[in-house]
Amino acid sequence: MFKGSNVALITPFKNNKLDEENYLKLINFHMENGTNGLVPAGTTGESPTLSHDEHNRVIELCIKESKGKLPVIAGTGSNSTEEAVALTKHAEKSGADGALVVTPYYNKPTQEGLYQHYKAINDNTSLPIIIYNIPSRCVIDMSVDTMARLFELKNIAGVKDATGDLNRLDETINKLGPEFIQLTGEDGLAFEFNKRGGVGIISVTANIAPKLCSDMQKFSKSKTENEFKEAERINKLLQPVHKSLFIESNPAPVKYAAKLLGLCDDEIRLPLVKIKKDTEEKVKKALSSASIIS
Repeated sequence: MFKGSNVALITPFKNNKLDEENYLKLINFHMENGTNGLVPAGTTGESPTLSHDEHNRVIELCIKESKGKLPVIAGTGSNSTEEAVALTKHAEKSGADGALVVTPYYNKPTQEGLYQHYKAINDNTSLPIIIYNIPSRCVIDMSVDTMARLFELKNIAGVKDATGDLNRLDETINKLGPEFIQLTGEDGLAFEFNKRGGVGIISVTANIAPKLCSDMQKFSKSKTENEFKEAERINKLLQPVHKSLFIESNPAPVKYAAKLLGLCDDEIRLPLVKIKKDTEEKVKKALSSASIIS
């Protein structure tokens, strides 16, 4: 259902307002460069600082502009179950193909609390739900056993795994089987993740290197030796880029990279700030090394 290179879309701003013109250009940029799916209003899209109206607008625009040509997995998570349900209902009404729901941050629910949170969302939508497990940002870590319980529900379809632990991938496949969709949230591990049974990524780097990311995803699952070697080559080429985009808090570095490519401005909302000058130089160097910029 969801596989390959799915981009965690940045949200362009202009004078602290949603820059709709460049946002639509970004969506078309991805449709023209091999991206397999669009993920609006996630962490990379600065969902924590979007108003409810902006959050809904970002999702609506993405669905309308992509015209069904690419699946849209809308970011609808919240640490309030009621709010997550409302956002997911809106995404479904707007025509999204799936929902990306982050584990509740700050509240620190138990595993039972996590189960009940996702069950409540599951019971109020018919959209496939991708669990977003990112302990580094949310403090909590959903266990494989809790995911197995959730997978018994009708709409829980898979996970965006941002634990950085490849052994977790193995454990999840062993317990839940290959039908449970496993997408990584770690660009630097994307190649190895697919080698070990994953089916794709929700990617930050794809914002500025969509063709390379989608080719790497496609070739990493190929049974042709030459194509698999090409996936290895691209993976190695992109490693400095992946690293540079996380020197400072995401999405500040990738927004600067997008500015270098003329895709949008690097305006970002507080409490995040634009990257430092020495980080800018590192991002430029990484993009140049991969021939993303000259």
